[in-house]
Amino acid sequence: MLDSIQNLKQNLSKAAIWDKELQLHRWDEIKRANTIDTNLYFIEEGCVRVYFTENTYEHSLYFGYEGSLISALDSFFSEKPSSLIIQCLQKTRVKVISKTTFYEYIKNYEIAETLWQKALGDLSVWHLEREKDLLIKSPKLRYQRVLERQPLLLQNVPHKYIASYLNISPETFSRIQNS
Repeated sequence: MLDSIQNLKQNLSKAAIWDKELQLHRWDEIKRANTIDTNLYFIEEGCVRVYFTENTYEHSLYFGYEGSLISALDSFFSEKPSSLIIQCLQKTRVKVISKTTFYEYIKNYEIAETLWQKALGDLSVWHLEREKDLLIKSPKLRYQRVLERQPLLLQNVPHKYIASYLNISPETFSRIQNS
């Protein structure tokens, strides 16, 4: 969890401006493929994955746990359809704030805008580390780097999705885990 996201969430909670709260079941989709979604989701409990499909293969992009901010950021910023799917891997509870509500809030409160800029910067650095992971040739090193940054991964995410996230086969994932 990034501290900047926690600070932003605390600021929004104090302002009590959430548009709604959702209670979701395992396998429910918060966002479907090829839809527009301009909401931000703060995970109160549970675990989700963000992925897209190519033919029949599912590419896991990232996971969110309690305290995480999740969004189809491409759709959030562009207000166009996104191929991303946000799916619950466990019973999940999220607080939702629309782009309109959020931007109105940060427009009026300088501290909130500063927190948002810090969160975007931290997310950019996190995504850069993720890109590095995918370029590392050694699957074992990829696995180790990811677990250092995301220790909750093995406790919350089925192994086939972690394998997809690491861009390796489930068999290779199993071999790495057992070595």
